[in-house]
Amino acid sequence: MSSAVPDHVLRELGRTEGDAASLGLLVRDQDTRRLVLLRAVLDAAEAAPATVCPPPLLDRLRADWALLEAAERADRGAARSVLFHPLAGPWAERLLGGLTSEAPGGPDLLADLAHLTALAAAAGVRAGIGFRVRLGPRGGLLSLPTLGAVRADTGPVALHGREGELTVRPADGAPFTVRVQRDGATSSADPRWVPLVTLPAVVPGAGPVVLDDLDPYRTRGGGAETHGLGDAAQIDDWERKAWVESWSGVEPLLRLGGEHRLTEASVLLRCMVPLGPPPGSGPTGRSAAHCSGTRREAFGAVLSSKPATAAYFASTLVHELQHTKLAALCALVPLHHEDTAPRHFAPWRPDPRPFDGLLQGAYSHLALADYWQRFALSARRVTHRDLAWAEHARCRQQVGAVLPVLAGSAALTPEGRTVVNEMISVYHRLEDSPPPSGHLARAEAYVSTAKVIWQQRNGSRRQ
Repeated sequence: MSSAVPDHVLRELGRTEGDAASLGLLVRDQDTRRLVLLRAVLDAAEAAPATVCPPPLLDRLRADWALLEAAERADRGAARSVLFHPLAGPWAERLLGGLTSEAPGGPDLLADLAHLTALAAAAGVRAGIGFRVRLGPRGGLLSLPTLGAVRADTGPVALHGREGELTVRPADGAPFTVRVQRDGATSSADPRWVPLVTLPAVVPGAGPVVLDDLDPYRTRGGGAETHGLGDAAQIDDWERKAWVESWSGVEPLLRLGGEHRLTEASVLLRCMVPLGPPPGSGPTGRSAAHCSGTRREAFGAVLSSKPATAAYFASTLVHELQHTKLAALCALVPLHHEDTAPRHFAPWRPDPRPFDGLLQGAYSHLALADYWQRFALSARRVTHRDLAWAEHARCRQQVGAVLPVLAGSAALTPEGRTVVNEMISVYHRLEDSPPPSGHLARAEAYVSTAKVIWQQRNGSRRQ
């Protein structure tokens, strides 16, 4: 086995579990990759021709980098809470792509470079150091990652940071102040400041979870609609209260799925990104009323429309954090050498899936089957129990339809074989507490029908 991931960790993760130490291995690797990515941005800017990154922009980038270094020296934890914010990942990859392009720098590159100033300012004010920067708003907002945003129609906006306080001087109004604590909590009497909502820690001692509806990179470049996701949504006060209320019921429901569900949420989840309803939903729409997803480049973020109930909020976290977990594991060690051709049937999608997508989907649905079974076995109300058994039966049947393809692949690495074997063991363990026969029959019919429809649509690409 690879020394990068010990065998016992592979087995834990293969069972869709993982204790704090095992998950911490994934977190440390992802955080290290973020630092390397940020350094690559700096190096790319230094090496870029003047047509891509003119000297004034390079000078500004160097000043921003110096501010980040000063923040790190003053308070490493505060600075890295900004650098490791999940949504800094999509921004950094986008900026690196622009700096390494042969095309002359345009408005998008200018905006991406300016966002480094916003990151540096957020790190500086959280670390309590003095600085002065100027930034232009985008779409009426000047976002400071992990903190909030300034409402400003025109720019630039001058920001003056000193310990515990940020002075904001918009171009079109009177200055105002924002109090900033080291944990990122902010307050201001001025309505032009829009603070981020911070959801309480999942368990005592864990970090809070940011509800980020302000960052300009939360879905930028993610192809959200092509993946059935709604647009990024800036939510009003009523919606924020609804999110907080739903969140307050998540902890006991996650606990029903086992302590490992609480552990993965407390270790992996750093922010929630609110989405609007999925495309086509509504009174005449054809798609589900809820959507959620993750982005590989935004480790620690879960994108989601507001779940209808706390139970679905918890199951959304179970589902999406498996994608977070498996993507981070795959970054550490390859699990297979299959190609990327979309040719496999997956009961949860109408389109052919590549092998890696099949593995990701089976992994997350296996965790859901386990979660809903535990929920059903502990539910006191008949309606809750029936709902949970229905979800369990469907998810387990979906996984069973694709496990033979995963297990039969000759392209699995030794690590991948370990993971798939553990998935198979969990799948069979679920048989120990079968759902009521009616739920099982409906789940079997659901998967059979899905396969017939899939074959009719994609007959030439059957697995």
